[in-house]
Amino acid sequence: MTKKGYFISSEGPEGAGKTTVMNLLGDKLKAEGYEVVMTREPGGISISEKIRDIILDTEHTMMDSRTEALLYAAARRQHLVEKVQPAIDAGKIVICDRFIDSSLAYQGHARGIGIEEILVINQFAIGEMMPDKTILFDIEPRIGLARIDAHSGREKNRLDVESLAFHEKVREGYLSLVERYPKRIQVIDANRSIEEVLEEVYKVVKQELEIIR
Repeated sequence: MTKKGYFISSEGPEGAGKTTVMNLLGDKLKAEGYEVVMTREPGGISISEKIRDIILDTEHTMMDSRTEALLYAAARRQHLVEKVQPAIDAGKIVICDRFIDSSLAYQGHARGIGIEEILVINQFAIGEMMPDKTILFDIEPRIGLARIDAHSGREKNRLDVESLAFHEKVREGYLSLVERYPKRIQVIDANRSIEEVLEEVYKVVKQELEIIR
């Protein structure tokens, strides 16, 4: 067990495999005796899941980009105060599928609102609460989208049907965040097999957890 809570977020373009890998990581850590809380954004708790339904509904293609950004921030705030912060305060490891960096990359960069503008909105929502470590699953957009098309069981949402150019901008946004937060964000090559990616992510996370023991 760690002596204090730890907050890990996973990020990446659509089809990067982050959800699968992080779920496997959570299982490994639990088997080793860590108290792990798995959650996701938008969602994780009832109110935020309802906001998720609105944001990702494939019929809502007319949603304004600023409306989208505000909805993400609202869902994030409720999720943080209701689930993430209490778990961390209780000394648990929280593994969250997406957090603030998604908004910065998708709405800030890809939608063209501006990373600084989205950062201000989200700082109001989360205060000083940032992940201790962020795992960025980097993948070529063409490969990620091809994985989605091949995976019939995956939830298909409004972002999946965006153009390839949009997804390329998302990746650009993420890579710009690596330059901004080099100590927090760890880039993982997600073009490889699930097993290879999991092995690398596990080593990164275990090294971080050993530091805070």
